[in-house]
Amino acid sequence: MSAGEITIDAPGKNQRTLVGKVVSDKRAKTVTVLVERRVTHDLYGKIVGRSRKYHAHDEKGEYKLGDTVEIAESRPISKTKSWVVTRLVQKARMV
Repeated sequence: MSAGEITIDAPGKNQRTLVGKVVSDKRAKTVTVLVERRVTHDLYGKIVGRSRKYHAHDEKGEYKLGDTVEIAESRPISKTKSWVVTRLVQKARMV
């Protein structure tokens, strides 16, 4: 393992994990993951969709646009990146 390499085998006991879809893989060693969730509105009780994008570390550049991946929280890697891709949930379908 080199000095700049970041490895995470499996998420720890108290480590947050999220599942989302890769919406951008243009940056070096980074993918942008869109995580969507459904919550109940506080006042009206209607179920509404909420989404958020996370920058996640992808050391080998193996995850591509459309892939569904699991990300785990880690130490800050850069200004906007403190998540690491841990595993591929589903490969993107070819159109």
